[in-house]
Amino acid sequence: MPSPQQARAQASAISSGRAAVPEAEFSPTSRLRTLFDRPRLSPGQRRIAQYLIEHLTEAAFLSITDLAERVGVSQPSVTRFASAVGFSGYPALRERLQSIALGGRGGTPAEESGNELQAAVDAEIENLENLRRDFADPGPVVEVGRKLAASTPLTVLGLRISVSLAEYFAYAARRVHPDVRLVTRGGSVAYDALLQSREAGGTWVLAFSLPRHAQETLGAVRVARGAGLKVALITDLALGPIADEADVAFATGTGSRLVFDSYAAPGVMCAALLQAMTDADPERTQARLEEYEQIAEQHQFFLRD
Repeated sequence: MPSPQQARAQASAISSGRAAVPEAEFSPTSRLRTLFDRPRLSPGQRRIAQYLIEHLTEAAFLSITDLAERVGVSQPSVTRFASAVGFSGYPALRERLQSIALGGRGGTPAEESGNELQAAVDAEIENLENLRRDFADPGPVVEVGRKLAASTPLTVLGLRISVSLAEYFAYAARRVHPDVRLVTRGGSVAYDALLQSREAGGTWVLAFSLPRHAQETLGAVRVARGAGLKVALITDLALGPIADEADVAFATGTGSRLVFDSYAAPGVMCAALLQAMTDADPERTQARLEEYEQIAEQHQFFLRD
Protein backbone atom coordinates (compact mmCIF):
# COMPACT_ATOMS: atom_id res chain seq x y z
CA MET A 1 0.00 0.00 0.00
CA PRO A 2 1.43 3.44 -0.90
CA SER A 3 2.22 5.92 1.84
CA PRO A 4 0.08 9.08 2.16
CA GLN A 5 2.89 11.04 0.53
CA GLN A 6 3.04 8.63 -2.41
CA ALA A 7 -0.71 8.76 -2.77
CA ARG A 8 -0.64 12.56 -2.89
CA ALA A 9 2.06 12.51 -5.56
CA GLN A 10 0.07 10.03 -7.65
CA ALA A 11 -3.14 12.04 -7.22
CA SER A 12 -1.33 15.21 -8.26
CA ALA A 13 -0.05 13.51 -11.38
CA ILE A 14 -3.49 12.25 -12.30
CA SER A 15 -5.23 15.58 -11.67
CA SER A 16 -2.71 17.46 -13.79
CA GLY A 17 -3.09 15.09 -16.72
CA ARG A 18 0.30 13.43 -16.36
CA ALA A 19 0.66 9.68 -16.49
CA ALA A 20 1.30 8.14 -13.08
CA VAL A 21 4.99 7.49 -12.58
CA PRO A 22 6.46 5.23 -9.89
CA GLU A 23 8.00 7.36 -7.13
CA ALA A 24 11.41 5.79 -7.63
CA GLU A 25 11.53 7.33 -11.11
CA PHE A 26 11.28 10.87 -9.72
CA SER A 27 14.49 12.66 -8.78
CA PRO A 28 15.04 13.36 -5.06
CA THR A 29 14.37 17.06 -5.54
CA SER A 30 11.10 16.43 -7.37
CA ARG A 31 9.98 14.04 -4.65
CA LEU A 32 10.75 16.59 -1.95
CA ARG A 33 8.90 19.32 -3.82
CA THR A 34 5.85 17.08 -4.00
CA LEU A 35 6.20 16.28 -0.31
CA PHE A 36 6.50 19.91 0.76
CA ASP A 37 4.13 21.56 -1.71
CA ARG A 38 1.60 22.76 0.87
CA PRO A 39 0.03 26.20 0.37
CA ARG A 40 -0.61 26.59 4.12
CA LEU A 41 3.02 26.33 5.18
CA SER A 42 4.19 29.43 7.02
CA PRO A 43 7.16 31.44 5.71
CA GLY A 44 9.36 29.90 8.41
CA GLN A 45 8.26 26.41 7.45
CA ARG A 46 9.04 27.12 3.81
CA ARG A 47 12.55 28.14 4.81
CA ILE A 48 12.95 24.70 6.35
CA ALA A 49 11.58 23.06 3.21
CA GLN A 50 13.93 25.02 0.96
CA TYR A 51 16.93 24.10 3.11
CA LEU A 52 16.02 20.39 2.99
CA ILE A 53 15.59 20.51 -0.78
CA GLU A 54 18.87 22.30 -1.35
CA HIS A 55 20.94 20.26 1.15
CA LEU A 56 19.18 16.89 1.14
CA THR A 57 22.26 14.65 1.29
CA GLU A 58 23.55 16.39 4.40
CA ALA A 59 20.26 17.49 5.99
CA ALA A 60 18.74 14.00 5.97
CA PHE A 61 21.17 12.95 8.70
CA LEU A 62 21.07 16.03 10.92
CA SER A 63 19.62 16.02 14.41
CA ILE A 64 16.70 18.30 15.08
CA THR A 65 19.03 20.61 16.98
CA ASP A 66 21.50 20.83 14.11
CA LEU A 67 18.79 21.33 11.49
CA ALA A 68 17.14 24.11 13.50
CA GLU A 69 20.52 25.82 13.89
CA ARG A 70 21.36 25.53 10.17
CA VAL A 71 18.02 26.99 9.09
CA GLY A 72 17.89 29.60 11.84
CA VAL A 73 14.64 28.47 13.46
CA SER A 74 13.67 26.93 16.79
CA GLN A 75 13.45 23.19 17.44
CA PRO A 76 9.66 23.42 18.00
CA SER A 77 9.42 25.05 14.55
CA VAL A 78 11.05 21.97 13.00
CA THR A 79 8.63 19.72 14.88
CA ARG A 80 5.65 21.76 13.67
CA PHE A 81 7.01 21.63 10.13
CA ALA A 82 7.21 17.82 10.27
CA SER A 83 3.60 17.69 11.41
CA ALA A 84 2.51 20.17 8.74
CA VAL A 85 3.87 17.96 5.95
CA GLY A 86 2.18 14.83 7.29
CA PHE A 87 4.59 13.17 9.75
CA SER A 88 4.19 12.23 13.39
CA GLY A 89 7.36 14.09 14.28
CA TYR A 90 10.87 14.94 13.17
CA PRO A 91 12.23 11.36 13.50
CA ALA A 92 9.62 10.11 11.03
CA LEU A 93 10.39 12.95 8.64
CA ARG A 94 14.14 12.33 8.89
CA GLU A 95 13.63 8.64 8.13
CA ARG A 96 11.73 9.62 5.02
CA LEU A 97 14.43 12.08 3.99
CA GLN A 98 17.10 9.43 4.43
CA SER A 99 15.10 7.02 2.28
CA ILE A 100 14.89 9.60 -0.49
CA ALA A 101 18.55 10.59 -0.17
CA LEU A 102 19.83 7.00 -0.27
CA GLY A 103 17.37 5.45 -2.67
CA GLY A 104 16.68 8.13 -5.26
CA ARG A 105 18.44 9.02 -8.43
CA GLY A 106 21.13 11.66 -8.47
CA GLY A 107 20.18 15.26 -8.73
CA THR A 108 20.83 18.71 -7.37
CA PRO A 109 18.66 21.78 -6.91
CA ALA A 110 19.79 22.82 -10.39
CA GLU A 111 18.66 19.55 -11.96
CA GLU A 112 16.73 18.98 -15.16
CA SER A 113 13.67 20.80 -13.87
CA GLY A 114 15.74 23.87 -13.05
CA ASN A 115 16.56 25.76 -9.89
CA GLU A 116 14.14 26.83 -7.17
CA LEU A 117 13.17 30.06 -8.92
CA GLN A 118 12.45 28.23 -12.17
CA ALA A 119 10.45 25.64 -10.24
CA ALA A 120 8.37 28.47 -8.76
CA VAL A 121 7.64 29.76 -12.25
CA ASP A 122 6.74 26.25 -13.42
CA ALA A 123 4.28 25.92 -10.54
CA GLU A 124 2.65 29.22 -11.47
CA ILE A 125 2.40 28.15 -15.10
CA GLU A 126 0.52 25.07 -13.92
CA ASN A 127 -1.81 27.28 -11.84
CA LEU A 128 -2.51 29.42 -14.90
CA GLU A 129 -3.14 26.36 -17.06
CA ASN A 130 -5.67 25.12 -14.48
CA LEU A 131 -7.34 28.53 -14.50
CA ARG A 132 -7.48 28.47 -18.29
CA ARG A 133 -9.36 25.17 -18.11
CA ASP A 134 -11.76 26.71 -15.58
CA PHE A 135 -12.41 29.56 -18.01
CA ALA A 136 -13.66 27.08 -20.64
CA ASP A 137 -17.03 27.96 -19.13
CA PRO A 138 -16.90 31.74 -18.59
CA GLY A 139 -20.50 31.84 -17.41
CA PRO A 140 -19.86 32.02 -13.64
CA VAL A 141 -17.34 34.85 -14.02
CA VAL A 142 -19.62 36.79 -16.36
CA GLU A 143 -22.58 36.38 -14.01
CA VAL A 144 -20.69 37.47 -10.89
CA GLY A 145 -19.15 40.39 -12.77
CA ARG A 146 -22.65 41.54 -13.71
CA LYS A 147 -23.79 41.37 -10.07
CA LEU A 148 -20.71 43.21 -8.80
CA ALA A 149 -21.27 45.94 -11.38
CA ALA A 150 -24.88 46.35 -10.25
CA SER A 151 -24.03 46.62 -6.54
CA THR A 152 -23.85 50.27 -5.48
CA PRO A 153 -21.83 50.59 -3.38
CA LEU A 154 -19.55 47.67 -4.12
CA THR A 155 -17.39 46.60 -1.18
CA VAL A 156 -13.99 44.96 -1.68
CA LEU A 157 -12.57 43.15 1.36
CA GLY A 158 -8.96 42.04 1.76
CA LEU A 159 -7.15 41.61 5.08
CA ARG A 160 -3.52 40.89 5.94
CA ILE A 161 -1.68 39.27 2.98
CA SER A 162 -4.79 39.64 0.81
CA VAL A 163 -4.68 43.44 0.97
CA SER A 164 -2.54 43.83 -2.16
CA LEU A 165 -4.97 42.07 -4.50
CA ALA A 166 -7.96 43.82 -2.94
CA GLU A 167 -6.28 47.19 -3.51
CA TYR A 168 -5.51 46.31 -7.12
CA PHE A 169 -9.10 45.28 -7.78
CA ALA A 170 -10.59 48.32 -6.05
CA TYR A 171 -8.24 50.73 -7.85
CA ALA A 172 -9.25 49.39 -11.27
CA ALA A 173 -12.93 48.94 -10.40
CA ARG A 174 -13.21 52.63 -9.47
CA ARG A 175 -12.49 53.52 -13.09
CA VAL A 176 -15.73 51.84 -14.19
CA HIS A 177 -17.92 51.80 -11.04
CA PRO A 178 -19.29 54.89 -9.26
CA ASP A 179 -18.90 53.72 -5.64
CA VAL A 180 -16.24 51.17 -4.64
CA ARG A 181 -15.44 50.85 -0.94
CA LEU A 182 -12.20 49.14 0.07
CA VAL A 183 -11.94 47.41 3.46
CA THR A 184 -8.41 46.43 4.53
CA ARG A 185 -8.72 46.58 8.32
CA GLY A 186 -10.36 43.80 10.28
CA GLY A 187 -12.38 43.66 13.46
CA SER A 188 -14.97 46.29 14.29
CA VAL A 189 -13.63 48.63 11.56
CA ALA A 190 -14.51 46.05 8.90
CA TYR A 191 -17.85 45.38 10.55
CA ASP A 192 -18.76 49.09 10.47
CA ALA A 193 -17.81 49.38 6.80
CA LEU A 194 -19.81 46.32 5.80
CA LEU A 195 -22.91 47.38 7.70
CA GLN A 196 -22.71 50.90 6.25
CA SER A 197 -22.35 49.47 2.76
CA ARG A 198 -25.51 47.46 3.20
CA GLU A 199 -27.41 50.44 4.62
CA ALA A 200 -26.30 52.49 1.60
CA GLY A 201 -27.88 49.95 -0.76
CA GLY A 202 -24.96 47.64 -1.51
CA THR A 203 -25.80 44.05 -2.36
CA TRP A 204 -22.41 42.36 -2.95
CA VAL A 205 -18.96 42.10 -1.40
CA LEU A 206 -15.91 40.79 -3.23
CA ALA A 207 -13.63 39.19 -0.63
CA PHE A 208 -10.08 37.90 -0.93
CA SER A 209 -8.74 35.12 1.29
CA LEU A 210 -5.28 33.83 0.45
CA PRO A 211 -2.82 31.80 2.54
CA ARG A 212 -2.40 32.11 5.40
CA HIS A 213 -6.14 32.60 5.82
CA ALA A 214 -6.99 35.22 8.42
CA GLN A 215 -9.45 34.40 11.17
CA GLU A 216 -10.77 37.96 10.95
CA THR A 217 -11.65 37.43 7.28
CA LEU A 218 -14.01 34.65 8.29
CA GLY A 219 -15.59 36.93 10.88
CA ALA A 220 -16.01 39.75 8.36
CA VAL A 221 -17.60 37.45 5.77
CA ARG A 222 -20.06 36.19 8.39
CA VAL A 223 -20.97 39.78 9.32
CA ALA A 224 -21.52 40.60 5.65
CA ARG A 225 -23.80 37.60 5.20
CA GLY A 226 -25.64 38.43 8.40
CA ALA A 227 -26.27 41.96 7.15
CA GLY A 228 -27.81 40.63 3.95
CA LEU A 229 -24.85 41.12 1.62
CA LYS A 230 -23.90 38.46 -0.92
CA VAL A 231 -20.24 37.42 -0.91
CA ALA A 232 -18.08 36.49 -3.89
CA LEU A 233 -14.73 35.05 -2.80
CA ILE A 234 -11.36 34.74 -4.53
CA THR A 235 -9.30 32.17 -2.66
CA ASP A 236 -6.96 29.23 -3.17
CA LEU A 237 -9.19 26.49 -1.74
CA ALA A 238 -12.64 25.48 -2.90
CA LEU A 239 -13.28 23.88 0.50
CA GLY A 240 -12.87 25.43 3.91
CA PRO A 241 -14.77 27.59 6.41
CA ILE A 242 -14.48 30.84 4.45
CA ALA A 243 -15.45 29.25 1.12
CA ASP A 244 -18.37 27.57 2.88
CA GLU A 245 -19.68 30.98 3.97
CA ALA A 246 -19.40 32.59 0.53
CA ASP A 247 -22.23 32.65 -2.01
CA VAL A 248 -19.75 32.14 -4.87
CA ALA A 249 -16.11 31.05 -4.57
CA PHE A 250 -13.46 31.18 -7.29
CA ALA A 251 -10.61 28.89 -6.23
CA THR A 252 -7.31 29.56 -7.99
CA GLY A 253 -3.92 28.14 -7.06
CA THR A 254 -1.25 30.29 -5.44
CA GLY A 255 2.47 29.78 -5.97
CA SER A 256 3.84 28.16 -2.82
CA ARG A 257 7.37 27.17 -3.92
CA LEU A 258 9.07 30.16 -2.33
CA VAL A 259 9.10 31.49 1.21
CA PHE A 260 6.22 33.85 0.39
CA ASP A 261 3.36 33.05 -1.98
CA SER A 262 3.03 34.43 -5.50
CA TYR A 263 -0.34 35.23 -7.05
CA ALA A 264 -0.28 34.90 -10.82
CA ALA A 265 -3.58 33.02 -11.11
CA PRO A 266 -5.53 35.09 -8.54
CA GLY A 267 -4.29 38.20 -10.36
CA VAL A 268 -5.70 36.94 -13.65
CA MET A 269 -8.96 36.08 -11.88
CA CYS A 270 -9.15 39.69 -10.68
CA ALA A 271 -8.66 40.97 -14.19
CA ALA A 272 -11.31 38.57 -15.52
CA LEU A 273 -13.89 39.82 -13.02
CA LEU A 274 -13.00 43.41 -13.87
CA GLN A 275 -13.51 42.61 -17.56
CA ALA A 276 -16.90 41.08 -16.74
CA MET A 277 -17.85 44.24 -14.84
CA THR A 278 -16.93 46.47 -17.78
CA ASP A 279 -18.92 44.28 -20.17
CA ALA A 280 -21.96 44.27 -17.88
CA ASP A 281 -22.64 47.98 -18.43
CA PRO A 282 -20.70 49.09 -21.51
CA GLU A 283 -22.27 52.55 -21.73
CA ARG A 284 -21.39 53.41 -18.15
CA THR A 285 -17.94 51.94 -18.63
CA GLN A 286 -17.25 54.01 -21.73
CA ALA A 287 -18.51 57.21 -20.16
CA ARG A 288 -16.49 56.78 -16.97
CA LEU A 289 -13.30 55.82 -18.80
CA GLU A 290 -13.56 58.82 -21.12
CA GLU A 291 -14.20 61.17 -18.19
CA TYR A 292 -11.22 59.74 -16.33
CA GLU A 293 -8.93 60.14 -19.32
CA GLN A 294 -9.93 63.77 -19.62
CA ILE A 295 -9.15 64.38 -15.95
CA ALA A 296 -5.86 62.47 -16.21
CA GLU A 297 -4.87 64.57 -19.22
CA GLN A 298 -5.89 67.82 -17.58
CA HIS A 299 -3.88 67.14 -14.42
CA GLN A 300 -1.05 65.22 -16.12
CA PHE A 301 -1.38 62.12 -13.98
CA PHE A 302 0.90 60.09 -16.21
CA LEU A 303 4.17 60.54 -18.05
CA ARG A 304 3.84 60.99 -21.77
CA ASP A 305 5.23 58.19 -23.91
